[in-house]
Amino acid sequence: MEKAKEVIHTLRNSSGASVGVTNVGAALVSVCVPDRSGRLADVALGYKELTSYYGDGAACGKTVGRYANRIALGRFTLDGTEYRLAQNNGPNALHGGVEGFANRLWDSRQEGPDRIVFSLFSPDGDQGYPGALHVEAIYEWSEQNELTITLSARSEAPTVINLTNHAYFNLAGENSGSVLGQTLRLNASTYLPSDSTQIPTGERAPVAGTPMDFRQPKPLGRDIDAPFEQLIIGKGYDHCFPLDGYRPSFLNEAARLSDPTSGRTLTILTTQPGIQLYTGNWLDGNPLSKSGRPYADRDGVALECQNFPDAPNQPDFPSPRLDPGQTYRETIVFKFGLI
Repeated sequence: MEKAKEVIHTLRNSSGASVGVTNVGAALVSVCVPDRSGRLADVALGYKELTSYYGDGAACGKTVGRYANRIALGRFTLDGTEYRLAQNNGPNALHGGVEGFANRLWDSRQEGPDRIVFSLFSPDGDQGYPGALHVEAIYEWSEQNELTITLSARSEAPTVINLTNHAYFNLAGENSGSVLGQTLRLNASTYLPSDSTQIPTGERAPVAGTPMDFRQPKPLGRDIDAPFEQLIIGKGYDHCFPLDGYRPSFLNEAARLSDPTSGRTLTILTTQPGIQLYTGNWLDGNPLSKSGRPYADRDGVALECQNFPDAPNQPDFPSPRLDPGQTYRETIVFKFGLI
Protein backbone atom coordinates (compact mmCIF):
# COMPACT_ATOMS: atom_id res chain seq x y z
CA MET A 1 0.00 0.00 0.00
CA GLU A 2 1.30 3.43 -0.93
CA LYS A 3 2.15 5.62 2.05
CA ALA A 4 -0.20 8.57 2.55
CA LYS A 5 1.31 11.93 1.66
CA GLU A 6 1.07 15.41 3.10
CA VAL A 7 -1.34 17.56 1.09
CA ILE A 8 -2.91 21.01 1.25
CA HIS A 9 -6.56 21.56 0.40
CA THR A 10 -7.66 25.10 -0.52
CA LEU A 11 -11.19 26.43 -0.02
CA ARG A 12 -11.89 29.64 -1.94
CA ASN A 13 -15.01 31.80 -2.20
CA SER A 14 -16.15 33.99 -5.09
CA SER A 15 -14.35 37.07 -3.72
CA GLY A 16 -10.99 35.26 -3.85
CA ALA A 17 -10.64 34.97 -0.06
CA SER A 18 -9.40 31.51 0.89
CA VAL A 19 -8.28 29.12 3.58
CA GLY A 20 -5.72 26.34 3.31
CA VAL A 21 -5.81 23.18 5.42
CA THR A 22 -3.53 20.15 5.54
CA ASN A 23 -3.91 16.53 6.60
CA VAL A 24 -0.87 16.95 8.87
CA GLY A 25 -2.56 17.44 12.22
CA ALA A 26 -5.78 18.49 10.42
CA ALA A 27 -4.19 21.94 10.50
CA LEU A 28 -5.25 25.36 9.31
CA VAL A 29 -2.23 26.62 7.35
CA SER A 30 -3.47 29.83 5.70
CA VAL A 31 -6.30 32.37 5.78
CA CYS A 32 -6.19 34.99 3.02
CA VAL A 33 -8.67 37.81 3.64
CA PRO A 34 -8.89 41.46 2.51
CA ASP A 35 -7.94 44.60 4.39
CA ARG A 36 -10.01 47.80 4.25
CA SER A 37 -8.50 48.57 0.83
CA GLY A 38 -9.37 45.14 -0.54
CA ARG A 39 -5.81 43.81 -0.46
CA LEU A 40 -5.55 40.13 0.43
CA ALA A 41 -3.03 38.93 3.00
CA ASP A 42 -2.47 35.67 4.82
CA VAL A 43 -3.30 36.27 8.51
CA ALA A 44 -2.56 32.75 9.85
CA LEU A 45 0.95 31.82 10.93
CA GLY A 46 2.44 28.73 9.29
CA TYR A 47 5.55 27.00 8.00
CA LYS A 48 7.47 26.93 4.72
CA GLU A 49 7.52 23.11 4.58
CA LEU A 50 4.55 20.85 5.28
CA THR A 51 6.78 18.36 7.07
CA SER A 52 7.66 21.11 9.59
CA TYR A 53 4.17 20.70 11.08
CA TYR A 54 5.22 17.37 12.60
CA GLY A 55 6.38 17.77 16.18
CA ASP A 56 6.51 21.58 16.29
CA GLY A 57 6.28 22.93 19.82
CA ALA A 58 3.81 25.63 18.78
CA ALA A 59 1.21 23.13 17.43
CA CYS A 60 0.71 25.76 14.73
CA GLY A 61 -2.82 25.72 13.28
CA LYS A 62 -3.40 22.12 14.29
CA THR A 63 -6.27 20.08 15.70
CA VAL A 64 -5.08 19.26 19.20
CA GLY A 65 -6.16 16.19 21.20
CA ARG A 66 -6.97 13.78 22.73
CA TYR A 67 -6.89 16.40 25.48
CA ALA A 68 -5.93 19.96 24.56
CA ASN A 69 -4.00 21.97 27.16
CA ARG A 70 -2.52 20.56 30.36
CA ILE A 71 -3.36 17.65 32.66
CA ALA A 72 -1.58 17.81 36.03
CA LEU A 73 1.27 15.35 36.53
CA GLY A 74 0.15 13.46 33.43
CA ARG A 75 -2.48 11.44 35.27
CA PHE A 76 -6.20 11.27 35.99
CA THR A 77 -8.67 8.78 37.46
CA LEU A 78 -11.80 7.59 35.66
CA ASP A 79 -14.24 5.12 37.21
CA GLY A 80 -11.65 4.15 39.83
CA THR A 81 -8.80 3.47 37.40
CA GLU A 82 -5.78 5.77 37.23
CA TYR A 83 -4.45 6.53 33.76
CA ARG A 84 -0.89 7.76 33.23
CA LEU A 85 0.04 9.96 30.30
CA ALA A 86 3.31 11.19 28.86
CA GLN A 87 4.70 14.17 30.81
CA ASN A 88 5.74 16.37 27.90
CA ASN A 89 5.42 19.83 29.51
CA GLY A 90 7.48 19.84 32.68
CA PRO A 91 5.62 17.53 35.09
CA ASN A 92 2.38 17.75 33.10
CA ALA A 93 0.79 16.28 29.99
CA LEU A 94 0.16 18.82 27.21
CA HIS A 95 -2.04 18.64 24.08
CA GLY A 96 -2.41 14.85 24.10
CA GLY A 97 1.29 14.02 24.25
CA VAL A 98 4.23 14.08 21.86
CA GLU A 99 2.39 11.70 19.51
CA GLY A 100 -1.01 13.37 20.00
CA PHE A 101 -3.51 14.14 17.24
CA ALA A 102 -1.61 17.28 16.21
CA ASN A 103 1.30 15.14 14.98
CA ARG A 104 -0.67 12.54 13.00
CA LEU A 105 -1.46 12.29 9.31
CA TRP A 106 -5.26 12.37 9.15
CA ASP A 107 -7.45 10.93 6.41
CA SER A 108 -9.07 13.68 4.35
CA ARG A 109 -11.81 14.09 1.81
CA GLN A 110 -13.07 17.20 0.06
CA GLU A 111 -16.86 17.44 -0.05
CA GLY A 112 -17.41 20.23 -2.54
CA PRO A 113 -15.57 23.53 -2.98
CA ASP A 114 -16.22 24.81 0.54
CA ARG A 115 -15.94 21.76 2.84
CA ILE A 116 -13.10 19.44 3.95
CA VAL A 117 -13.53 16.50 6.33
CA PHE A 118 -10.53 15.09 8.22
CA SER A 119 -10.88 11.83 10.16
CA LEU A 120 -8.66 9.94 12.58
CA PHE A 121 -8.83 6.70 14.56
CA SER A 122 -7.18 6.68 17.98
CA PRO A 123 -6.88 3.18 19.50
CA ASP A 124 -7.54 2.25 23.12
CA GLY A 125 -4.49 3.17 25.20
CA ASP A 126 -3.23 5.74 22.67
CA GLN A 127 -0.80 8.01 24.59
CA GLY A 128 -2.25 6.47 27.78
CA TYR A 129 -5.90 7.44 27.19
CA PRO A 130 -8.65 4.83 27.51
CA GLY A 131 -11.17 3.95 24.82
CA ALA A 132 -10.84 3.62 21.06
CA LEU A 133 -11.88 6.96 19.58
CA HIS A 134 -13.21 7.97 16.15
CA VAL A 135 -12.58 11.67 15.46
CA GLU A 136 -13.57 14.15 12.75
CA ALA A 137 -12.52 17.75 12.10
CA ILE A 138 -14.65 19.52 9.49
CA TYR A 139 -13.65 22.85 7.90
CA GLU A 140 -16.25 24.93 6.01
CA TRP A 141 -15.56 28.29 4.30
CA SER A 142 -18.37 30.69 3.45
CA GLU A 143 -19.00 33.53 1.02
CA GLN A 144 -19.01 35.82 4.08
CA ASN A 145 -15.40 34.90 5.01
CA GLU A 146 -16.53 32.74 7.91
CA LEU A 147 -14.59 29.58 8.74
CA THR A 148 -16.60 27.02 10.70
CA ILE A 149 -14.71 24.19 12.38
CA THR A 150 -16.74 21.28 13.74
CA LEU A 151 -14.92 18.83 16.01
CA SER A 152 -16.65 15.54 16.79
CA ALA A 153 -15.79 12.17 18.34
CA ARG A 154 -17.28 8.86 19.41
CA SER A 155 -15.65 6.51 21.91
CA GLU A 156 -15.92 2.76 22.40
CA ALA A 157 -15.28 3.06 26.16
CA PRO A 158 -15.46 5.82 28.79
CA THR A 159 -12.75 8.40 28.19
CA VAL A 160 -11.95 12.11 28.47
CA ILE A 161 -11.70 14.48 25.54
CA ASN A 162 -10.94 18.12 24.80
CA LEU A 163 -10.36 19.15 21.18
CA THR A 164 -9.47 22.56 19.80
CA ASN A 165 -7.89 24.34 16.86
CA HIS A 166 -4.51 25.89 17.66
CA ALA A 167 -4.19 28.54 14.94
CA TYR A 168 -2.11 31.67 15.50
CA PHE A 169 -3.38 34.88 13.94
CA ASN A 170 -1.83 38.20 13.05
CA LEU A 171 -4.43 40.36 11.32
CA ALA A 172 -1.78 42.63 9.80
CA GLY A 173 -0.39 39.58 7.96
CA GLU A 174 1.63 36.61 9.14
CA ASN A 175 4.90 38.27 8.08
CA SER A 176 4.25 41.60 9.81
CA GLY A 177 6.00 41.09 13.14
CA SER A 178 4.56 41.61 16.61
CA VAL A 179 0.84 41.16 17.23
CA LEU A 180 0.89 43.22 20.43
CA GLY A 181 -0.56 46.38 18.83
CA GLN A 182 -3.74 44.56 17.89
CA THR A 183 -6.82 44.94 20.06
CA LEU A 184 -8.66 42.15 21.85
CA ARG A 185 -11.98 41.88 23.61
CA LEU A 186 -12.95 38.74 25.55
CA ASN A 187 -16.42 37.76 26.74
CA ALA A 188 -15.05 36.79 30.14
CA SER A 189 -15.40 38.35 33.57
CA THR A 190 -13.23 35.67 35.24
CA TYR A 191 -10.08 33.73 34.44
CA LEU A 192 -8.42 30.58 35.78
CA PRO A 193 -5.29 31.39 37.81
CA SER A 194 -2.59 28.74 37.52
CA ASP A 195 0.24 27.43 39.65
CA SER A 196 3.91 27.66 38.72
CA THR A 197 3.52 24.76 36.24
CA GLN A 198 0.45 26.40 34.61
CA ILE A 199 -2.14 24.04 36.10
CA PRO A 200 -5.34 25.83 37.23
CA THR A 201 -5.66 26.20 40.98
CA GLY A 202 -9.43 25.60 40.72
CA GLU A 203 -10.33 29.21 41.44
CA ARG A 204 -12.29 31.39 39.02
CA ALA A 205 -10.81 34.80 39.72
CA PRO A 206 -12.40 38.11 38.67
CA VAL A 207 -10.54 39.92 35.90
CA ALA A 208 -11.63 43.33 37.24
CA GLY A 209 -8.71 45.44 38.37
CA THR A 210 -6.09 43.09 36.88
CA PRO A 211 -4.12 42.89 33.61
CA MET A 212 -6.39 39.95 32.72
CA ASP A 213 -9.34 42.24 32.02
CA PHE A 214 -10.27 42.23 28.32
CA ARG A 215 -13.96 42.95 28.78
CA GLN A 216 -13.36 46.23 26.96
CA PRO A 217 -11.11 46.17 23.87
CA LYS A 218 -7.46 46.85 24.61
CA PRO A 219 -4.13 46.26 22.85
CA LEU A 220 -2.65 42.85 23.59
CA GLY A 221 0.59 44.52 24.62
CA ARG A 222 -0.83 47.10 27.02
CA ASP A 223 -0.38 45.03 30.20
CA ILE A 224 1.52 41.97 28.98
CA ASP A 225 4.76 42.87 30.78
CA ALA A 226 3.09 44.07 33.98
CA PRO A 227 4.66 42.80 37.24
CA PHE A 228 1.70 40.46 37.75
CA GLU A 229 2.45 36.94 38.99
CA GLN A 230 0.23 35.16 36.47
CA LEU A 231 1.88 36.94 33.54
CA ILE A 232 5.34 36.19 34.91
CA ILE A 233 4.47 32.46 35.17
CA GLY A 234 3.30 32.32 31.54
CA LYS A 235 5.88 34.74 30.11
CA GLY A 236 2.81 36.65 28.96
CA TYR A 237 -0.78 35.57 28.47
CA ASP A 238 -1.30 31.79 28.50
CA HIS A 239 -4.53 31.45 30.44
CA CYS A 240 -8.00 30.00 30.13
CA PHE A 241 -10.97 32.35 30.42
CA PRO A 242 -14.40 30.85 31.25
CA LEU A 243 -16.89 32.39 28.85
CA ASP A 244 -19.77 34.44 30.21
CA GLY A 245 -23.15 33.08 29.12
CA TYR A 246 -21.86 29.58 28.35
CA ARG A 247 -24.52 26.95 27.68
CA PRO A 248 -23.77 23.52 26.18
CA SER A 249 -24.31 23.41 22.39
CA PHE A 250 -25.04 27.17 22.29
CA LEU A 251 -22.90 29.22 19.89
CA ASN A 252 -21.57 32.00 22.10
CA GLU A 253 -19.38 34.97 21.16
CA ALA A 254 -16.00 34.43 22.78
CA ALA A 255 -13.61 37.06 21.43
CA ARG A 256 -13.02 39.85 18.95
CA LEU A 257 -9.56 40.70 17.65
CA SER A 258 -8.98 43.79 15.50
CA ASP A 259 -6.05 45.43 13.75
CA PRO A 260 -6.28 49.24 13.54
CA THR A 261 -3.75 49.44 10.68
CA SER A 262 -5.29 47.01 8.18
CA GLY A 263 -8.85 47.31 9.45
CA ARG A 264 -9.23 43.53 9.63
CA THR A 265 -11.26 41.97 12.42
CA LEU A 266 -11.73 38.43 13.69
CA THR A 267 -14.82 37.54 15.71
CA ILE A 268 -14.80 34.10 17.35
CA LEU A 269 -17.89 32.16 18.35
CA THR A 270 -17.91 28.75 20.00
CA THR A 271 -19.96 26.12 21.82
CA GLN A 272 -16.99 25.48 24.13
CA PRO A 273 -16.95 26.68 27.79
CA GLY A 274 -13.61 28.49 27.68
CA ILE A 275 -10.99 30.19 25.55
CA GLN A 276 -7.25 29.98 26.08
CA LEU A 277 -5.49 33.25 25.29
CA TYR A 278 -1.89 32.52 24.30
CA THR A 279 0.24 35.38 23.02
CA GLY A 280 2.83 33.21 21.23
CA ASN A 281 5.32 33.61 24.06
CA TRP A 282 7.53 30.73 22.81
CA LEU A 283 7.34 31.10 19.01
CA ASP A 284 11.04 31.82 18.66
CA GLY A 285 12.89 28.66 17.63
CA ASN A 286 9.99 27.06 15.77
CA PRO A 287 10.38 25.98 12.11
CA LEU A 288 10.99 28.49 9.33
CA SER A 289 7.85 30.42 8.47
CA LYS A 290 6.11 30.29 5.08
CA SER A 291 7.36 33.82 4.47
CA GLY A 292 10.93 32.55 4.78
CA ARG A 293 11.95 34.04 8.10
CA PRO A 294 11.86 32.73 11.66
CA TYR A 295 8.92 33.85 13.77
CA ALA A 296 9.75 35.76 16.94
CA ASP A 297 7.93 35.49 20.25
CA ARG A 298 4.55 37.25 20.13
CA ASP A 299 4.33 37.40 16.35
CA GLY A 300 0.89 35.80 16.59
CA VAL A 301 -1.91 35.15 19.05
CA ALA A 302 -3.74 31.86 19.59
CA LEU A 303 -7.34 32.01 20.78
CA GLU A 304 -8.11 28.38 21.56
CA CYS A 305 -11.77 27.51 22.22
CA GLN A 306 -11.79 24.52 24.56
CA ASN A 307 -12.76 22.95 27.87
CA PHE A 308 -10.74 23.99 30.91
CA PRO A 309 -7.19 22.71 31.50
CA ASP A 310 -6.94 19.78 33.94
CA ALA A 311 -10.73 19.25 33.94
CA PRO A 312 -10.28 15.45 34.36
CA ASN A 313 -8.86 16.20 37.83
CA GLN A 314 -11.14 19.10 38.80
CA PRO A 315 -14.77 18.10 39.47
CA ASP A 316 -15.94 21.74 39.60
CA PHE A 317 -14.90 22.26 35.97
CA PRO A 318 -17.14 21.24 33.02
CA SER A 319 -16.92 17.47 32.63
CA PRO A 320 -14.65 16.21 29.81
CA ARG A 321 -16.11 12.69 30.03
CA LEU A 322 -17.31 10.92 26.90
CA ASP A 323 -19.18 7.61 27.14
CA PRO A 324 -20.07 5.05 24.47
CA GLY A 325 -23.28 6.01 22.69
CA GLN A 326 -22.58 9.72 23.15
CA THR A 327 -21.19 12.06 20.50
CA TYR A 328 -18.75 14.80 21.38
CA ARG A 329 -19.46 17.75 19.09
CA GLU A 330 -18.13 21.28 19.46
CA THR A 331 -18.05 24.18 17.02
CA ILE A 332 -15.65 27.09 16.49
CA VAL A 333 -16.43 29.93 14.06
CA PHE A 334 -13.77 32.38 12.88
CA LYS A 335 -15.59 35.36 11.27
CA PHE A 336 -13.27 37.70 9.38
CA GLY A 337 -14.49 41.24 8.74
CA LEU A 338 -13.47 44.89 8.68
CA ILE A 339 -13.64 47.82 11.04
